[in-house]
Amino acid sequence: MAEEASSERSEINGGPASMDSTESRWVFQDEDDSEFDVDGDEDNIRHRVSLDSEDDEDDDNAEQRLIRTGPRVDSFDVEALEVPGAQRNDYEDFSLGRKIVLAFQTLGVVFGDVGTSPLYTFSVMFSKAPINGNEDVLGALSLVLYTLILIPLVKYVFVVLLANDDGEGGTFALYSLICRHAKVSLLPNQLPSDARISSFRLKVPSPELERSLKIKERLEASLTLKKLLLMLVLAGTSMVIADGVVTPAMSVVSAVGGLKVGVDAIDQDQVVMISVAFLVVLFSVQKYGTSKVGLAVGPALFIWFCSLAGIGIYNLVKYDSSVLRAFNPVHIYYFFKRNSTKAWYSLGGCLLCATGSEAMFADLCYFSVRSVQLTFVFLVLPCLLLGYLGQAAYLMANHTGAEQVFFHSIPGSAFWPVFLIANIAALIASRAMTTATFSCIKQSMALGCFPRLKIIHTSRKFMGQIYIPVINWFLLVFCLVSVYSISSIDEIGNAYGIAELGVMMMTTILVTIVMLLIWQINIIIVVSFIIFFLGLELIFFSSVLWSVGDGSWIILVFAVIMFLIMSIWNYGSKLKYETEVKQKLSMDLMRELGCNLGTIRAPGIGLLYNELVKGIPAIFGHFLTTLPAIHSMVIFVCIKYVPVPVVPQSERFLFRRVCPKNYHIFRCIARYGYKDVRKENHQTFEQLLIESLEKFIRREAQERSLESDGDCDTDSEDETSCSRVLIAPNGSVYSLGVPLLADFRQTGKPISEASTSQEVNSVPSTDQTMSAEQSLERELSFIRKAKESGVVYLLGHGDIRARKNSWFIKKLIINYFYAFLRKNCRRGIANLSVPHSHLMQVGMTYMV
Repeated sequence: MAEEASSERSEINGGPASMDSTESRWVFQDEDDSEFDVDGDEDNIRHRVSLDSEDDEDDDNAEQRLIRTGPRVDSFDVEALEVPGAQRNDYEDFSLGRKIVLAFQTLGVVFGDVGTSPLYTFSVMFSKAPINGNEDVLGALSLVLYTLILIPLVKYVFVVLLANDDGEGGTFALYSLICRHAKVSLLPNQLPSDARISSFRLKVPSPELERSLKIKERLEASLTLKKLLLMLVLAGTSMVIADGVVTPAMSVVSAVGGLKVGVDAIDQDQVVMISVAFLVVLFSVQKYGTSKVGLAVGPALFIWFCSLAGIGIYNLVKYDSSVLRAFNPVHIYYFFKRNSTKAWYSLGGCLLCATGSEAMFADLCYFSVRSVQLTFVFLVLPCLLLGYLGQAAYLMANHTGAEQVFFHSIPGSAFWPVFLIANIAALIASRAMTTATFSCIKQSMALGCFPRLKIIHTSRKFMGQIYIPVINWFLLVFCLVSVYSISSIDEIGNAYGIAELGVMMMTTILVTIVMLLIWQINIIIVVSFIIFFLGLELIFFSSVLWSVGDGSWIILVFAVIMFLIMSIWNYGSKLKYETEVKQKLSMDLMRELGCNLGTIRAPGIGLLYNELVKGIPAIFGHFLTTLPAIHSMVIFVCIKYVPVPVVPQSERFLFRRVCPKNYHIFRCIARYGYKDVRKENHQTFEQLLIESLEKFIRREAQERSLESDGDCDTDSEDETSCSRVLIAPNGSVYSLGVPLLADFRQTGKPISEASTSQEVNSVPSTDQTMSAEQSLERELSFIRKAKESGVVYLLGHGDIRARKNSWFIKKLIINYFYAFLRKNCRRGIANLSVPHSHLMQVGMTYMV
C-alpha cells in the first residue's frame, strides 16, 4: 500500500562509491510524507491519498527532512524479468584478453572521427591562408597543436567526460542529468517516487548546496528558463545529427581524394563517384552492430594511428625537426600578425583537427570513461601530434604541397598501403559519428523529444549498442546529397565546422549548468571554464559563419529541419498529455457507476495502455461507452521514461489500486531509463505481471496487518494524526506513507489515510487475522480465474486537433505537422509482440 515508497528512496551519493541497495541510506522524506495508494480526485484529496490526484503537484513544494533508513523493502519483486541489457555493465570485471579486445573496439568506435582529421586539416587551412613563408607553417601548426590540446584533451577528456550520466554521454544525457536534480522537464509526468529510484544519485546536504539550491529554485520557477534550456538541448541534438551527415562526406571524400596524388588521370568527379560507392557500402554494414564492426575495424585503426606516428617521425627526421618550435604559442601571434583576415578565415580549417570530440562524448555509452581517457592520452593524442608535426616538417620544405599534404608527405614506397589504411580509417570515422547519432536520437526519443522509431539492439552483452534503420538510411540520403552538391573539400570542411561548433557550444553551456547545479565547485572555476571555452568556440564559429555562403548553408538548413521536427514533436506531446490530464475521469463518477462500472464485467483481464501516471484516463470512459462489456479486472499500464540511464529491475514497477477493492482496478507504472531495453514477449510480460500483482497483494495484506497492530486508533475518518513510520526491531525506519490496504466502507467512502476503522480494532485479533487471510485468498483466486479467461490489450489511440479559434500557426503545427509525425512514428505497443486477436483499439480525438 505504500506505493513502493517504503522501498524506493533516493540514493544519496556522499562519496565516489555508490551505495548498495541493501545498505542503510540517507533519504529525503516529505514533512507530510505524502505517498499514494488509492487513486482519487481533487475533491477527496484531504480524505485519502491518491497517486492520481493533480494535487500531487503540491508534493513539489513540500518541506523535506533528511532521515536514515534501513534496507530497502521491495514491494514489487520482478527479479525473474530477464530483459537483455537491463543491468549496468561497468566493464570492470573483464580478463586481460577481454580488456585488449575492448581497447580495440574503443579505437574503432570512439576515435575514428578525430583520428582522420590529419587527412584534411592543413589542406583546408592553407586554402584560406596560403603559405608565404616558414613562419606561416609554424603559426598554423601552433594553432593546430593548441586546439588539439585545449578542446579534445582539456575540455572533453578532462572535464566533459566526467559529466556523464551514469556512463551515458551526449547532449541529452546532460539534459537528463540536469532534469534529475531540478524539475525542468516540460512534460508534467514527474512523480515524487521517481526521486526514490536508486539511480538518482543525489548528494548529501552540505554548505556548498546553497548556491546550487538557488539555481535549482530559479530554474524550476521560470517557465522561460525551462523552455530555453530545452531549446539549447534540441539545438545541440540537431547539430549532432547534422554532424552525422557531414562527417562521412568529409572523411570519405578527403581519403578517396588521395587518388589524385597517386594517379594523375583521376579528377574530382571520379573521386565523388568512388566516394558515393564507399558511403553506400558503409551505411549498408551499419546494421551488423558496433561490437562486430568495432572489433573488425579496431586493429585497422590501430594500424592507422601507428602509420600517422611513423610518417610523422619520418618527415621530422627527413625534412625539418625545427617545427617543434611550434609548441611556443608566440607563433600563433606572428601568424595572425602576418596574415590578419586570412588567418581568421583559416580558423574554420584549424577547428577540423578537433572534430570527433563530441563523438567521443556521445559514444561514451559504449565504453567506460577511464578506458576512453587512457586511450586518448596515451595513444590517440601522441599519434595525432606526431602526424601534424610531420606534415608541417614536409611543408617547411615544400610550400606548394599544401593541397592533399597528407598524401604528398607519405614516402613513395608506402603510399598505396597507407592510402588503403586511410580509406578504411575514413569509413571508421564515419561510423563513429553515425553511432553517436543513434545514441543521441534514442535518448531524445526516451525523453519525449523525437518521434518513436524502430531500434535494433545489436549486442546482447552491451545494451547501449543500437541501430536505427530509418535514421541510417535517412543519413545516407542526405550524405549523398551533400557530396553531390558540395564536392569541394573546403566547402565540406566549412559545413563540418558549423555542425561541430554548434554542438560544442551547447555542450559547454550544459556542462556549466552541471558544474553549478550538481558538481557545486568553486564559482571562479565555473566562470573561467565558460568564458574561456565558450569564447574560444565563438571565435571559431564567427570564422565558419563568414563562409556560410559557399555551400555549407545546406548543413544549417538540415539542422534547422531536425530542430523543428523535435520541437514540434515535444510541443504536440506536451499538449496531448496536458489535455489527457484535464479530461481524466473523476472518482465521483466511478463511485456513481458502482463496481460494475455501469456495464457488464466479463471474465478476463484488460490491460489498458495509456500515458497518464495519475488519474483515470478519459479513453477508459470511451471504452465503457463503446464496448458492451468490460473485463472483470482492469489494469492501467503506463510506460514511463525517467531521466536516468537505467532503472534497476527491483525498482522498475509501481503497482497501485484504483478505486475501492471490489472494483478490481489497478495501475501499473513501468519505469524505464533512456538506456533500458524493452523487448519483452507478450506472454512473458503477462505472466510476470500477474505474478507481480499477486506479490503486491500479499505484501499489501502483510503490511496492513503490521499497521493494524500499531497504536493508531481514531474514530473520525478525517483525522490524519496517525504516525506513518514503521520502526523495525533492529531500529531501521521505514516510511510506510499511507495505510497499506485501504478498507472501504459499504458507503463507498475510503477510510482516512492515517487511521484504521474502529470496527477493525474492535474485532479480536484471531478473527481479524482469519478474515484478512480469507480476503487475501479470495482476491488471489479471483486474479487466477481472470487470468485463465484471457488477457486483452486495450489500446486507446488519442489524437489531438487544434480548436477552431486557435491561431493559424498552432493549427498548422498540430493538425498537419504533428499529425504527420504521429501517423508515421512507431506505436508504443510495438515493443510487445501481441497477436491481433488479443488487441482491442479505440480512437479518441482531443481538442487543444
